[in-house]
This record gives sequence, C-alpha cells and structure tokens, in this order.
Amino acid sequence: MELKKLSRQTAPYKERPVRVLQFGEGNFLRAFVDWQIDIANEKGVLDTNVAIISPRFDANSAIKRLKTQDGLYHVILEGIENGKPKRETRYISSIADVVAPADEYDRYLNYILSPELRFVVSNTTEAGIRYEADDVMADMPISFPGKVTNMLWKRWKHYNGDASKGLIFLCCELIENNATTLREYVLRHASEADLPMEFQKWVEDSCIFVDTLVDRIVPGFPADTIDEVKAGLGYDDNCVVKGELYHLWAIGGRGWETVKEEFPLDRAGLHALFMPSIKAFRDKKVRILNGSHTGMVPVALQLGCETVMDAFNTPAVNRFVNTMVEREVLPMIDEDPAELKAFADGILERFYNPYIKHYLKSIALNSLSKWEARNFPTVKDNWTRKGELADFELFTFAALLSLYGPGSGFTPDDDAAHLAKINEAWDENDFAATVNKILASGIFIEDFEASVPGFGARVAEYLGQIRRDGMQVALDKFMDNHK
Repeated sequence: MELKKLSRQTAPYKERPVRVLQFGEGNFLRAFVDWQIDIANEKGVLDTNVAIISPRFDANSAIKRLKTQDGLYHVILEGIENGKPKRETRYISSIADVVAPADEYDRYLNYILSPELRFVVSNTTEAGIRYEADDVMADMPISFPGKVTNMLWKRWKHYNGDASKGLIFLCCELIENNATTLREYVLRHASEADLPMEFQKWVEDSCIFVDTLVDRIVPGFPADTIDEVKAGLGYDDNCVVKGELYHLWAIGGRGWETVKEEFPLDRAGLHALFMPSIKAFRDKKVRILNGSHTGMVPVALQLGCETVMDAFNTPAVNRFVNTMVEREVLPMIDEDPAELKAFADGILERFYNPYIKHYLKSIALNSLSKWEARNFPTVKDNWTRKGELADFELFTFAALLSLYGPGSGFTPDDDAAHLAKINEAWDENDFAATVNKILASGIFIEDFEASVPGFGARVAEYLGQIRRDGMQVALDKFMDNHK
C-alpha cells in the first residue's frame, strides 16, 4: 500500500487564531500540550492553534521534519485501563506554524507582536531555565530567559505598555517553581539591562507566570515498529509520537484563576487541575516518578538494559529503585504515609506498561541538570531533616558520573561544556579528586558539598567501586550493605 504524504493537502486542517507560542518541538510537548489543545479545540472550549518556536532558534532536524508535514502528526497512546489493553490514535492538527527564528526572524517577530497572542508554553528541559549573562537587547539572546526578556520588551514597546497585551506563561520544565523562576530571571535581565521600571512593572502586573507540573510518559518516535505504525495510519508520518494513556497537568500559583478561566482544559474532560499552589503535587511526582527514572537510568544502562521495562525486569534494579523510594524519597514528602505509598505504587506500576518501549538512552538526555532538579532535593532533605546521607541517591549520582566519564562506552547527550569539564577533571587513579573537581567546576547551580557535608567523599567511594568492580558487583555490594 502506498502511503500518503502528510500535509494540509492530504489531511484536514482548520485555520484558527494563533494564541499559543510554544518554545519546544519535542515529543513530550506534542504528545501532551498540543494533544490537549487539539482536544479542547474539538470540544469547543478553546479556539486556538499553536506556533512552535525552536528554543535555540535554529532549524534542527525535528523542526525540519515538522515543517515538511505542515506541523501535522499523530499521537498513539497505549496502556492498560480497567485491566484491559487500550490503544488510542489521534490525528493532531493544532500546530499552525513551525518557526526557526535564526532563518525566519520576521515571522517570529510577527508572532510575538501579534494582538491575538496570549499564551507562551515552554519545555526547554531543566537546563533551559537558568540564569546566565546575556545580551537581552540583541535580536537573538543565547538563553531562554534572555529570549523571553527580549520578546516581552519588544511587545511592551510595540503596544506602548498596554496592560491588556501581557502574556500568560505555562512552563513545563521539571524544575521547582518553573515559571516563577523564569519570571525572576526575566526581571533580573531587565534590571541589569537598565530597562525602564515601567516595563518591569508591566512584566510583574500584566504578565502571568504560573508554575505547572506535567505528567505523561512519552517514549517518542516508535522507530522499532514504524513501518507497521505508518501502514496503520495510512500516512508517511515521520513525526508520530507514542505515549501512555495517563496524563496530568497541574497549574497553580499567582494568577491561576485567570488561567483556569482562559485556558479551561478541564472543561474538555482533560486531567487538568488548577490550584493556588502545585508544590505538593510537584514534590510527589517529580521526586517519585522523574527522580526514579533519572536515578535508575545510569545504573541500568551500565547493566546492559535498554528500556525501562528491561530495567524493572532486572531484579537488582527493581529492588534498588523501590527501596530508594521507600526509604529516602517518601519520608521526605509531607503527606499521609498510606496515601503517599498508594500514590508511589501507582506511579511505579506505570513503569510496567507493556506497550511503552521507553528507551533509557532517551531518558538520559541532560541527566546532569535533571539529577540536580529531581534527585538532589531528596538528598538535601534527608541531611537537613534527619542528618543522614541518602546513600541510594548518592549511588545514582556516582553511577551518573561513571556513565558520563571516559571509557564508559556511552555517548551522553548533554551540555558540551559540562561534558568537557567532566573529562578534564577525570582521574581514574583518584576518584576523590575527580568528584571534587567536578563538583567545583560550575556544572551545578547548587554547591552539593556545602549543602550536604560528606556528599563528595561518599560519591567518590561508590564511583570507585563501580569503576573498579563493574556495576553488577558494585550494586550487589551496595544492596548487601543496605539490607
């Protein structure tokens, strides 16, 4: 059967106002945010399409693929519901445009100055929302907060400070206080660039930055079964995304009532929750689900596992992760222990979805910033509240350094400057010096050793065992010592 090319000439598409600007073209946003907007449009609670902006402004391969398909693609969701297998396929037509500002700056400018624009969605990974010196008056600042500052400055000038032209920011990065932090960095950039106080006040009063928590496991492009998938769709879809059935979007913080009114995903039957604060939700989800993923990956990869299912079918990894969650993660979350245990069991059960082939190497993307955002808070809490080193979490950090270190056989997909610092610090004959140099290199925002005395020495001990004896022996020894 000859497959049809996926485009607006071969598939239905409805023009709608572009009220959402989305920084990020990745699998997650397309299987989560754009999927929800598509459903909300169909249900009649929204009437908006999305313009995707390349976060680094470049025309990367994913941007180019989306452009060739006019932003159209399919989402395939699979899992177990009420004890029975379930599969859903949805054609997504909520993306109006895909823009790489480095090559088409005028189109980007038209969107950021559009009177219809109201929402900005982002997922620039944990490494995206961080402060660095930047020229926010240039057309193309380097950092994401710098780009947002520049965008808002241009919009403020264009509309002469009109309060009704402020924007609502929905950040999907898995860091604590994601949008609140972005707002803080935007105001810092504005202050350091000596932008008028009237502009800074407009950012504070007319723009809304709501923190959000996102939850859906999205393995992404089903490369191993793509021919079968395409045949089932009838389209040559090279942007198809696979995910689990479950989804949750918690939205909270200052201005949450306005967002609930203007972005009412819940009225479309979607699992969107609006609340004054998402801290409780975030602590539970990020520390349990994402922290487990991030901690497990470097351990499992060095045992030869390829997918999450492989990892959890490996008894040593299964026992390690479940014990880590039970002993170190859950006691640091302030909630009824029985309810928390049930929540954790439900999350860990999702790892066993037989229909989701979630590759560990994909989860490993940007693991350095992910570990700091998802796992270190548990380490810090165990120290400040109990005076104890969170050994399981520290072992995962040692495993991460081993995976990223020279000679591991693994090629990390992470910040090139950070990887260079790890290689430069590496000394196979002195792991204490290696760890200390890495911790002092500026890779991490927080000073781990200052916050948790003894952090470096314990990590160096585990790193040495992993490198000398191999992961299997080191893990077995660790578990024997932590019965």
